Amino acid sequence: MNMAITSTHNEKLTQIRKLQQRRRWRERAGRFVAEGEDLLAAADAAGWPALERYCAAGSGLPGVEVQPGLLASVSELGSGTRVLGVYEERWALRPPGPLCVYLHGVSDPGNVGTVLRSAQAFGASSVALGPGSADPFGPKAVRASMGAVFAVPLARAPALADLPGTTIALVAGAGTPLAELWRFTSEGLTPNAKVGEVTLLIGAEREGLPEELIAAADHVAQIPIHSHSLNAAMAATVALYEVTRMAPE
Repeated sequence: MNMAITSTHNEKLTQIRKLQQRRRWRERAGRFVAEGEDLLAAADAAGWPALERYCAAGSGLPGVEVQPGLLASVSELGSGTRVLGVYEERWALRPPGPLCVYLHGVSDPGNVGTVLRSAQAFGASSVALGPGSADPFGPKAVRASMGAVFAVPLARAPALADLPGTTIALVAGAGTPLAELWRFTSEGLTPNAKVGEVTLLIGAEREGLPEELIAAADHVAQIPIHSHSLNAAMAATVALYEVTRMAPE
């Protein structure tokens, strides 16, 4: 029977702390941490096995037992955790279509995780990360994704040419309303007809997309609203709804 980990200096716990706190360490190791029974169940359902699994001693959960206070000390949750897993990062070589969401300069990890959750909800085929975007495998992004990080393919996209299909730049207060643009890009087709590949380009709330990226996109569109702007996750969610509602049943 394995003994529970009881030392704060345990090498495995030290590695988990580094993975939780340092993006550079995660990138170097190609690993990340997910916490909580729901997230680990989502990983299992997606066929994404844990490289290592730890649980609070006495919890009855599977994994290497850790003294509860020590497990809480490496947790990024305010209330601690009963179980966590270490997973290998997965990156697609290129973002697959037919529907991709591209994030540029979206530095809030909570927004990145929420975009992943919306992408899964609306059946997007990938999320692509451009320069300045938060690490989707960071603890806050993983939590905000509610397990979508295990279900939606992720890819790095340094340039517009790396993205699939027609590119639509979302810009606050500029361009054609997205719903009308979608009809235009499907000209000659009924709303339920099959459409081609599309990538939605989303920038940060304050800075938006860079001018050169907007100029290079195939189309510029807006989400008509009464206020100045939406945050990146809300904009992506509304845009995904508009696009997918035009798709065939």
